[in-house]
Amino acid sequence: MLASAVVVPATRAFTPDVADPNTTVAATAVASREKPVQSMYDFPLNQVQLLDGDFATAAAVNLHYLHSLPVDRLARSFQLQAGRPSSAIALGGWEKPDCELRGHFSGGHYLSAVALAYASQGDKVLKARGDELVSLLAACQQPNGYLSAFPESFFDRLSSGQKVWAPFYTIHKIQAGMLDMYRHAGNQQALAVATGIGNWTVRWLNGFSDAELAHILKTEYGGMNDSMYELYAITGNGRYMDAAHRFDQASLFDPLAAHRDELQGLHSNTQIPKIIGAARRYELTGDPRYRRIVEFFWETVTTQRRYATGGSSNDEFWKTGPGDLKGQLGLYAAECCVAYNLLKLTRHVYAWNGDPRAFDYYERTLYNARLGTQDADGMKLYYYPLQPGANKFYNSPTDSFWCCTGSGAEEFARFNDSIYFHEGQDLYVNLFIASELSWPQEQLTLRQETIFPREPLTRFTLGLTAPTHRAIHLRIPEWIGPDAAVRVNGETLGVFASAGSYLTLRREWRNGDRIELDLPMQLHSEALPGDDDQRAVLYGPLVLAARLGSSGLTHAMQYCGYDAAPNPEPKAQPAPEIFASATQDINWLRALSTSELRFEATTRQGTLTVAPLNEIHAERYAVYWKFQDISTADG
Repeated sequence: MLASAVVVPATRAFTPDVADPNTTVAATAVASREKPVQSMYDFPLNQVQLLDGDFATAAAVNLHYLHSLPVDRLARSFQLQAGRPSSAIALGGWEKPDCELRGHFSGGHYLSAVALAYASQGDKVLKARGDELVSLLAACQQPNGYLSAFPESFFDRLSSGQKVWAPFYTIHKIQAGMLDMYRHAGNQQALAVATGIGNWTVRWLNGFSDAELAHILKTEYGGMNDSMYELYAITGNGRYMDAAHRFDQASLFDPLAAHRDELQGLHSNTQIPKIIGAARRYELTGDPRYRRIVEFFWETVTTQRRYATGGSSNDEFWKTGPGDLKGQLGLYAAECCVAYNLLKLTRHVYAWNGDPRAFDYYERTLYNARLGTQDADGMKLYYYPLQPGANKFYNSPTDSFWCCTGSGAEEFARFNDSIYFHEGQDLYVNLFIASELSWPQEQLTLRQETIFPREPLTRFTLGLTAPTHRAIHLRIPEWIGPDAAVRVNGETLGVFASAGSYLTLRREWRNGDRIELDLPMQLHSEALPGDDDQRAVLYGPLVLAARLGSSGLTHAMQYCGYDAAPNPEPKAQPAPEIFASATQDINWLRALSTSELRFEATTRQGTLTVAPLNEIHAERYAVYWKFQDISTADG
């Protein structure tokens, strides 16, 4: 009943909390090894279904691409390496028979994406293909547990200091793919394969002192600590925990533990999987040092080293100090794997503290650094160019297989993840994506119907078997405009919550109850860190970009093979120049149709059409605008 509704603005701090007591039976073995550091819990992927909308469409396109890849071609390099016959045609790009990273996608990312697609959308055909690939790779695994598409001698080169392209990086992807097939698709053979890889890793590490290993860890090793911690969480074998700990890299972890940002000069995406591993160590040991490492890293990267899109890195590196991205708007800016891994890390951080700021960042990155990275055929970006006049350039179907091809295939298979969380019986809504949550433990369904952001509104309908008291917490984003309101069963409540917090609705809910949340959006600008004269413009959470046309764009400039570089590379153009009396003024930009997300900018170069960055394909664009003070501008 509406009269019993209580609305409480809720904010949260960065403090540890207790574990959720409502652990499912299936998760008991793993949960028994988790320490009581988690406050918020997400829902299994099979309990959240995407409804019609941008995310469901993008997920379907990704599924089509995954279906297009034959299992025999994916298994080929593994089979030949194991001395087994294969008549399949070799894959190209980073899966070429002579590429030292071969196997990272075919035996790793692909399995993870298939497992996630099965858990999210129940795609049984893909599950069968994943099961088939697991079986083929299991037959290639050596008695000592080693499994890869390249010879074990690569690790001799690694340990002796010879040049080699990141063998542990690929082993991590393979082990993670197997663990995902076990966790999300119930494949017991995959767990056996992952365990064999873990046993091989333990023995290999035992051959080196800590000083020797510190030198070895200078070569990218992906998230080996993360996958080994996960293997420990599943099996309880302490050897895997000890092995994971040996992947600690003191040169990275020690400054972060002391709250020092010494990331300048480091390869960005090499570091983030290590921090995700540190997050798993905190969750499995409760050691507060690892929480300090993770939270400081997350804070400094997501506030001091990110573009307006939420992405980070330029030419794959952090080239400047914190808070300074001046001169970093490159053609190879914002590597997509960086955004993918930052979202993974954000899920860990949020689970510990429930701070809605984490999902302000998550939402920004999801819409602007992830959703727009796929074309209509499922091809993915490697970089998200921020150079004015650049265009998006994608992988080819079977001749690229970059790291971001793989992480993109995983990301687009789990867009139903993290929309909802719970804290005990309390339900939290963090994203405004058309979807339906099924919570059988609470005999509750929640259907969210929206075409956000084309409509500044989302609607919820509750399904209940009996009336029940509970709290439903709605995230009120930091970008929300004035005149926001919430209605329960058509009646507007008299109070609201501040931006960047939660609006808590606590009452007795009945079957069929409805909630409507207004989400008014407004135009606002954000400076490039370290350069106030370069500004991006947003509408709500959406980064807008100037459309600069497609004249002269060729297929080779938009689709690449082995090297993720367009041919020829587009020349940088001057950023569109705008005049304003203050940097915050955006009178030079007006909305033509908010329902169609069409805008128009008046610039020194003339009138430009403007659209959300994630909707721009096959044409050049500019994300950052050059600000000029109208009082000092000439002519």
